[in-house]
Parts: sequence; structure tokens; C-alpha cells
Amino acid sequence: MQFTGSDSYIATDDLTMAVNAAVTLQRPLLVKGEPGTGKTELARQVAAGLGLPMIEWHIKSTTRAQQGLYEYDAVSRLRDSQLGDARVHDIGNYIKRGKLWQAFAAGEKVVLLIDEIDKADIEFPNDLLQELDRMEFHVYETGETIKADVRPIVIITSNNEKELPDAFLRRCFFHYIRFPDMDTMRRIVEVHHPGIKDRLLTTALTQFYELRDTPGLKKKPSTSEVLDWLKLLLAEDLTPEDLARDGADALPKLHGALLKNEQDVHLFERLAFIARGRR
Repeated sequence: MQFTGSDSYIATDDLTMAVNAAVTLQRPLLVKGEPGTGKTELARQVAAGLGLPMIEWHIKSTTRAQQGLYEYDAVSRLRDSQLGDARVHDIGNYIKRGKLWQAFAAGEKVVLLIDEIDKADIEFPNDLLQELDRMEFHVYETGETIKADVRPIVIITSNNEKELPDAFLRRCFFHYIRFPDMDTMRRIVEVHHPGIKDRLLTTALTQFYELRDTPGLKKKPSTSEVLDWLKLLLAEDLTPEDLARDGADALPKLHGALLKNEQDVHLFERLAFIARGRR
């Protein structure tokens, strides 16, 4: 079972190696990188490439680890008991299976995505240590133990917003998705915008990387944002000449696709002002 990338997802050699190493070791693959570098999409492409079903668990700031296992709805059971509902005699009717339970009980190999784990409380990863390590957990209300007959491929993503516990990191195979270089970005663009003219692409990507490298930029634009920007350039039928900038106009055309906060827009306005003053 080897992941080699796909026609719709450009995976570098070190990324495919990381995926296959995690599968071989049967350890969760922890993927970090800037937002918009394809971490979530990687899990979907691994599932598609290996022909496996996928279960997605998207983490929020309010998500608790227990929700990934199961939740017991005691309030509904109390209400049903007051109404004389016969369902109350089977406590299993009030237990909602979480994403880990679904993956463990699938009966076949699946890809389990735990997306943006760093959004949750700092204790969240620690609360899942044993379950992800042993691939089993106990349901106290019913007395049963849920154990994975077939170990799922677990892919965990993080935007590096907070540090993850060392004990959790020890149980993972780690990979950091570096931001694509120019050549890799060209291959990515060709997947999403096939046939784009070379001169336009060269001019646009040159501006894009110059923008990313601007000192003081608060939020660097991501891969997904440059793809949106190129889509707009193509929709407006702009030429390389249309993208030309000078000191009086430091902001790129349709910059709203690339710059997402007022501080960065003001930064380029200040750069333009400085350039005009030097004339």
C-alpha cells in the first residue's frame, strides 16, 4: 500500500515518503505547515489514492477529546424515562459514536483525518494518547471495549498555532510541508489552471514570491490564495503588461485575493509612498 500522489495533487518526494513511512510504522502522521499548503487535502488524496474510505474530524476551540470517542446523552434518557419510553431500557440508544469509534468499528482500513488539532485546548492531544496508541477505548456506560480490528491510517494536521505535548509528538511520524518553490508551484498551477500562458504565469509568480518575501508582512499569502488570484487574472483576461507595477503602484492587481488584512495593505502603500519620494 504505497501513496504516490495523484494527478490532482502535487506531492513532493519527501511528502510521499512521510505518508508511506507513517503507514509502515502504523503511527499517526502529524502534518504541519502554513495554512493553505494542502494539509487537509493531503488526507483526502491519500484516501483516494489508496482507495480507502475517509472519516473527517474537524477540530474547533470547543471540541473535547471525549467527543471523538462517544457522547452519552443522559438528558434525553431522563426525559424518555419520564415519558415512559421503552428505549430507556437500552442505554446504547443514548450513546452517540464519535469519529474514532467510527474508524475503529469500520471493519476495514480507513483514513481518519483529525484536522487542525492545535485549535483545541492544550490537553486535547494528551487526552487521546492511549486511544491512538492502543487503538481501543472503554465505554463505561455499557462496559464494552471498542477495539480496532483493522488499524486506520491517522493523519493529523496542525497550523502550528500552539505547541503540542512531547508525549503526543513521540507517538507520531512528523512532516512539515514547506511552502512550494517556484517550480513546484508551476506544477500545482498547471493542475488547477491547465494551459495558462507561460509569460503570464512567470510574471504573476514572480510578483507573488516578491510579495511573500516583503519584510514586515503580517500574513504571507498561501498556495490556495495564489490559485484564487490566478483565477481572477484569467477571468479578467489580463496580460503580463497589465501586471506591471512601478513605485507609484506597489500593490499588485486584484490584491484582495492575496493580502487579507489592512496592515499588509498599508505596508505596500507606505512602500509606494517611499518610492515616490525617492524620485
